[in-house]
Amino acid sequence: MIERMHTKQRMSKIVKHNGTVYLCGQVGVRGESIKEQTAECLRRVDELLIEAGSSREQILQAIVWLSDMRDFAEMNEVWDAWVPEGHAPARACGEARLASQELLVEVIITAAYE
Repeated sequence: MIERMHTKQRMSKIVKHNGTVYLCGQVGVRGESIKEQTAECLRRVDELLIEAGSSREQILQAIVWLSDMRDFAEMNEVWDAWVPEGHAPARACGEARLASQELLVEVIITAAYE
């Protein structure tokens, strides 16, 4: 069974299937620094994971898109403080043109749930 949450025409914010939860890409507040956008983005991830019955400790994979790889170190400062010790997911990080020029970071999460 596939469960979709917060579903609209274009996408669902959460899709659950067979013990795995998939989150749509999360972004931070427009117009803020990379650290502030990353923190806001990860706060939103936390909310969706909790709603889906999961948590940071159950993240399997993260894909991070930065609008500028020069922000890599600052984004990682926030990321490293957020990831629970011993629970680092498989992760990729690259540079991409995001949906809006004001956006500096987007994170896509796949996690387990019970």
